[in-house]
Amino acid sequence: MRLFWCLCFLMAGVGMTQPAMAQPAMAQPVPSTPSAGVRLDAGRFTVVADRRDERLARSLLTAAQARDSFPGLPRPTAHVLVAVAPDQATFRAWVGPFAPEWGAAIAIPDEQRVIMQGSFAGADAGDPLVVLRHELAHLALHEAMGPLPPRWFDEGYASVAAGEFTREQIFETSIGMVWRTLPSLEALEHGFQGGGMEASWSYAMAHRIVSELTTLGGPQGLDHFFRYWKATGSFEKAVREAYGITGEAFEKHWQQQTRRRYGALSVVTNVSAAVGLFAILLVPLFISKRRRDRRRLEAMRVVDAQQEAAARASALQALLDAAERAEAGEQMADVTHAPDVTDEDPPLPPAPDVRYPAQ
Repeated sequence: MRLFWCLCFLMAGVGMTQPAMAQPAMAQPVPSTPSAGVRLDAGRFTVVADRRDERLARSLLTAAQARDSFPGLPRPTAHVLVAVAPDQATFRAWVGPFAPEWGAAIAIPDEQRVIMQGSFAGADAGDPLVVLRHELAHLALHEAMGPLPPRWFDEGYASVAAGEFTREQIFETSIGMVWRTLPSLEALEHGFQGGGMEASWSYAMAHRIVSELTTLGGPQGLDHFFRYWKATGSFEKAVREAYGITGEAFEKHWQQQTRRRYGALSVVTNVSAAVGLFAILLVPLFISKRRRDRRRLEAMRVVDAQQEAAARASALQALLDAAERAEAGEQMADVTHAPDVTDEDPPLPPAPDVRYPAQ
């Protein structure tokens, strides 16, 4: 029996799922009736959880019943067990050692089982109602289509069915939208094996492709596509029958639509980010330069003040020296032009001898 694990997680702010092959013998069985906790049954769903997660379990059961149909697929009929792990150790034991550490939820389509984290889950585990919807979409797809859907379609369909529109936000800031060639559907299948940004990019593209399929043929387009796909067993033939185009033409269509929708926004976002980065780097340098200029200007002002004071002192001294020299010159001139003065008056000339007096 083929066991297919689908894990729901968050990477770089984008909700994603990561399926992986695992051996069921290595994982502990999930009890259908917990020894300590609650078991809730309604319709085709059974939810088991610890007593402290009873409110979460009831919310999950209500949400599963309220939205128990999926785009383009017949209404599922298989009974589903949703197990809410009470702690991290139990979650790891139920999912087995082959599941990645970042897994927030796991769907096992061959067993119609979903394993989720309980109240111990952190904020990066996402909205539990959206996570459950994503995992139930995996189960519904495999109940209707079996092993036909490749991994990229399985992940993209579950994302679209759960309304995980935040996946497409990666295109808004990805520099890959500017220079990178969008891959073909065959090449996209290998992108899930990478980690980090490569995996995030692949999940976002899978979401975009399935989104285009849901809108390309109108309200009934996806219904016809699934019917033709199951009847022929060929994705290429199903695309031809449902949409009247070849698989290659569809690849070009979704690539053009994605670039038209996000290409310009990506350029603007990256330019804005670059400007912001340069601003962050240049502002401290600008502030430092302003401080240096201010200190330099203050030093120049001090030097100018000192020079001005010295100049004023020099001019005043020059005036004083000039005044002293002028005074000294006047004194010398007085001495030069003054008449000779003796202590005795000069003798008077002798009186003339008057022999004949005047009559």
